[in-house]
Amino acid sequence: MCDAEEHALLQRVEVVFACKKCKKCFRKDTSQWDESDEYCPHCDNHFVIDAKTPQAALRVEGEDIRKDSRMVKDDRIKGERQRGIFGLGDAGDLADRLG
Repeated sequence: MCDAEEHALLQRVEVVFACKKCKKCFRKDTSQWDESDEYCPHCDNHFVIDAKTPQAALRVEGEDIRKDSRMVKDDRIKGERQRGIFGLGDAGDLADRLG
């Protein structure tokens, strides 16, 4: 038998962190975590980021857009303009039609 199989895993309470701002490494004791432990001891950079909780959302999923683009709205294609009572639309539209 190997000696490694008989030993229990050792739990470490000391964690090594590296600050992205000042590029220095430091150790923190995680058994007694405090708000002051969320900052780098060298440059006081706040290195602990709050976790974001997922928000519920209703979305429509479809095929790949490159294969089937029916669900994508194309803003370049204009719908029919609303016409007035006489079928000519507004005055700007009338000028376009008459030249």
